[in-house]
Amino acid sequence: MGQTLLQKVWDAHTVRRLPTGQTQLFIGLHLVHEVTSPQAFDMLDARGWKVAFPQRTFATVDHIVPTRERQRPFLDVMAEQMMSALESNCAAHGIPLYNIGDAHQGIVHVIGPELGLTQPGMTIACGDSHTSTHGAFGSVAFGIGTSQVRDVLASQCLALEPLQVRRIDVTGRLAQGVYAKDVILEIIRQLGVKGGAGYAYEYGGPAVDRMSMDERMTICNMSIEGAARVGYVNPDQTTFSFLQGRAFAPQGEALNQATAYWRGLVSDADAHYDDRVTIDGDALEPTVTWGINPGQSVPVSGRLPDPRRVGDQDRAGVEEALQFMSFDAGAPIMGTRIDVAFIGSCTNSRLSDLREAARVVRGHHLAPHVKGLVVPGSDTVRQDAEREGLHEIFREAGFEWRGAGCSMCLAMNPDRLQGREVCASSSNRNFKGRQGSPTGRTLLMSPAMVAAAAVAGEVVDVRPVLANQGVTA
Repeated sequence: MGQTLLQKVWDAHTVRRLPTGQTQLFIGLHLVHEVTSPQAFDMLDARGWKVAFPQRTFATVDHIVPTRERQRPFLDVMAEQMMSALESNCAAHGIPLYNIGDAHQGIVHVIGPELGLTQPGMTIACGDSHTSTHGAFGSVAFGIGTSQVRDVLASQCLALEPLQVRRIDVTGRLAQGVYAKDVILEIIRQLGVKGGAGYAYEYGGPAVDRMSMDERMTICNMSIEGAARVGYVNPDQTTFSFLQGRAFAPQGEALNQATAYWRGLVSDADAHYDDRVTIDGDALEPTVTWGINPGQSVPVSGRLPDPRRVGDQDRAGVEEALQFMSFDAGAPIMGTRIDVAFIGSCTNSRLSDLREAARVVRGHHLAPHVKGLVVPGSDTVRQDAEREGLHEIFREAGFEWRGAGCSMCLAMNPDRLQGREVCASSSNRNFKGRQGSPTGRTLLMSPAMVAAAAVAGEVVDVRPVLANQGVTA
């Protein structure tokens, strides 16, 4: 019987099987940022240890970095301490750091692929839950905790539990106005926020095969929101073309040799899967979350659930979410008023995301009561967008155009919701307090849907907007 890509990459990086049943796995690429690394470096220093393979570790700053006022020292004392700690630790251990002012500074899961650090067949670890993003390239990538960051720094290895593999095929062709974000929200809605526990998700099928690398990254990014430890797509010509010419990717004949190896990593036709799921891509609509976890979503034409009509297992969660959001059971999601529109995050802040949002807002203006932020995922994305004039489109529409960083995705920097504000967000989590206010409310959707909501002042269907512009899929 054949093997999946996960099995092939896992076996290639196995150092030994541990008595616990875990695998000691060699980590090919380690990415660090300013939030989860200071304590890990402190633990190393306390023991007098050095970083084992500094050439396999790369650092950037993203989580706590202000996206508007970026002068040092930061006003936030803790943020400044984290920045200083990362700078001194990288200097002491010879680790490259993409700091503020560097052309490659940005969100860690944006710059890794951008630089060609992320490649098929790798094992990749980072102290951030959305490291699954990198699986879009056919790598095995996962988020780790601070003590595991220490372990990788000290040994370049991790002790990990073996994973089962669930194959998720997305059939058909996505309609105009339906994006990768809608696909992954639907997958999480169907399988649940705990459905992927113990699994790696392998994404495929005609709809995924046609996706760009940016779109594949969006899907893999949110695998963790369905509790999958890993999400990946088998590498193909789309992958290889993306990597061509990237700073850290193989070049010339070395790229040809690497490509031949990468092709051999693809899951075999007779590979065994522990579970298989099919999603009908033809039937998908733009999707919006209405609750307090990413699995609580509905199509834009749909209505919120009624706790009386859901199973006993889900009733308490639905009731809690409706109460927190101040939404009525059975109400349509369309027409929900928003106060803030956020386009950014490691899920949807790449150049293609900004292009889609810009074509929706071009020639329009934010609703009078809406505040809008556009935050590129990296300084490279910012520069590319500005060369195309996207920043002017957003500014003319009333959006604030910011520097690169995680921004309003999470409450670790000055970009935060206030009070009971409702935010249409292209980010990945809608947990209570996630965007800074303990009572703030988040509606997850695609960047194009965020842009449409920003102009309308409420949740609307982006498809008629695009159709009126004469945009074709």
